[in-house]
Amino acid sequence: MVDIAALAPHLTNVLTDAAIPELPNHYRGKVRENYDLPDGRRILITTDRLSAFDRILTCIPFKGQVLTQTARFWFEATKDICANHVLDYPDPNVVVAKRLTIMPVEVVVRDYLAGTTGTSILQMYRKGRREMYGHRFPDGLRENEKLVTTIITPTTKAFDAGHDEELTAKEIVERGLLTRAQWDEVSDKALALFARGREMAAERGLILVDTKYEFGFDEAGNILLADEIHTPDSSRYWFAGSYQQKFEAGERPESFDKDFVRSWVAARCDPYTQDIPEIPADIILQAARVYIEAFETITGQSFGIPADATPVLERIRRNLAPYFVK
Repeated sequence: MVDIAALAPHLTNVLTDAAIPELPNHYRGKVRENYDLPDGRRILITTDRLSAFDRILTCIPFKGQVLTQTARFWFEATKDICANHVLDYPDPNVVVAKRLTIMPVEVVVRDYLAGTTGTSILQMYRKGRREMYGHRFPDGLRENEKLVTTIITPTTKAFDAGHDEELTAKEIVERGLLTRAQWDEVSDKALALFARGREMAAERGLILVDTKYEFGFDEAGNILLADEIHTPDSSRYWFAGSYQQKFEAGERPESFDKDFVRSWVAARCDPYTQDIPEIPADIILQAARVYIEAFETITGQSFGIPADATPVLERIRRNLAPYFVK
């Protein structure tokens, strides 16, 4: 168990943004700051911003480092299934990667009837929907129930802070977002990646419930895995040991994903239409502990909390100095 007292000195030492003037071609995403280098490489800096409900809720200490290092673990564990964009890790929060043309489709793989966002199958099911993402769901399913088969629920890739939109495989091809061959390949890769993740998570006493993948094309048209993989932000995990008991009791399964903060916010406002209330320090520190414990549980590695509080951006600037434009 991570000691909250050890995290408290780092409460305000968060990476809210990573604007570095010495790096070229800056693009700011919801969570990451990106820089395109002239030689075709891309620098991706993962901030501590917490994104949910199509907005930024707050910043969580060490979150960016946890996401980067968790993804690193999974990129290494799945590169035999699908090549990825990673070239180097010059800093705990930073990936230097191949610059890809990101697919206009975000691939979400699901094993359970779960979710809190507007595009989740659980929320749609509650509203009476039975046809979703090209799949037919029977009546009588219970919240957090295991689906008969693993499914893909694709959405449009929301660029420029737009909203994700529901898609079917047929629509993806008909709208020219991907060719049939491209969609078949990316579907196969996504299901294989999820199967590997599910297997490895089970070995750690976890259930990989659902996850999103982002893929891109390199200059030769090859499909590569990008962004992140099986992190607490891109994936939902439950603890396997208590799942059945919680499910039978109609209770929310135990987890350590970002639903922790989502649920706190959703209980106090409509996060899609109302202002987000200030999230208390104790909730932020608990969330930091959740992220760190998630990293340790998922990967089996220990997370070292630094004794000093060197500003995160200062450290990143120092480690990225070799990439500065002269």
